[in-house]
Amino acid sequence: MDRRGFLKTAAVATAGTAMVGMAARTGAEATQYAPLLKGLQLGRLPADKPDAERFALAKELGFDGIEAPPMEDLEAAKRLGGAARAAGVPIHSVIYGGWQAPLSDPNPAVVEKGKAGLENALRTAHAVGADTVLLVPAVVTEQVRYGEAWERSQENIRTMLPLAESLGVVIAVENVWNKFLLSPLEFAQYVDEFDSPWLRAYFDVANVVIFGYPQDWIRTLGKRICKVHIKDFKRDGYQWVKLPYEGDVNFPEVRKALDEIGYSGWGTEEFPAGDTEYLRELSRRMTLIGQGAAKP
Repeated sequence: MDRRGFLKTAAVATAGTAMVGMAARTGAEATQYAPLLKGLQLGRLPADKPDAERFALAKELGFDGIEAPPMEDLEAAKRLGGAARAAGVPIHSVIYGGWQAPLSDPNPAVVEKGKAGLENALRTAHAVGADTVLLVPAVVTEQVRYGEAWERSQENIRTMLPLAESLGVVIAVENVWNKFLLSPLEFAQYVDEFDSPWLRAYFDVANVVIFGYPQDWIRTLGKRICKVHIKDFKRDGYQWVKLPYEGDVNFPEVRKALDEIGYSGWGTEEFPAGDTEYLRELSRRMTLIGQGAAKP
């Protein structure tokens, strides 16, 4: 299946399985939105409890699923994925990242290390039942020019796409503070040049606040987006904030933009860790984001 056919099929499937929309108020009117699935980072849950209890807590707090790191032990990954599904909070994504061994590095040894890490992440995702691996595609440095990072990372990622396809796991490149993909137009072009349904975009709503507006990026990226990270950033003081609605991300506009492109998938938090009551409040505010609410 080519990329266009894959995205069309995915859109039809999403529309066919969407839950009943939730009401979001803007002024005196109510807009119906398909709900976002609320994801929680595995590391936010108490590490000193058995997996079954950790996942039960996530479910009790109102989260729909989990995002996890790669694991070397794939049998343990299968057990972890099974425990998450049994609790009703499946692991939907694996965060590989790739900062330590970027696929844009000029050193072949570094690239091979990066490929090995990405392969392990893909196999972890398959083992836990996730459909996506997050990848930082490239890092621009004084030694690695922008054009080199673009070409080298694409060349190396392409070698991993056959494995991604065989495992049924999408490689999703994310916009991060790596001096790369600095506009929505570049991000869209970078994804399109792969021309593969197994390479898509993982969009972080807060990572663009210092030089743009997430709703603009969302509308430009459109169906290229397969997953979304939810966090918030405050330009004044140049700081990450503890909860959504405390920074400069315009969440009602973000929700509106996501609806316009037909997105109703995962919105996974990337906030600081905290106690149970903090996670409960985080879950509540993420529900409000899904509803398009203007205030927490």
